[in-house]
Amino acid sequence: MNVNLGAPYEAIIMKAIQKGYAGSQTEVIRQALKAYDQMLEEEEYTLVHKAVREEMQEIRAGNTKTYSLKDVKKSLKA
Repeated sequence: MNVNLGAPYEAIIMKAIQKGYAGSQTEVIRQALKAYDQMLEEEEYTLVHKAVREEMQEIRAGNTKTYSLKDVKKSLKA
């Protein structure tokens, strides 16, 4: 795969190689993609936990109706 990143990004890649963080352009790109993937995972984790915290606050405040497992099972049999 050939990718044309443009001068600013190529300069970043070369800087990483010159500083010894990677041995090749491919290695820099792989590291960057892994870091980006990890960042996305962490962001998803943060968003899910934030939504759960907010929903739990709504439940505790009595603003959201809850159902017991027993009630859910009953409704599924009907």
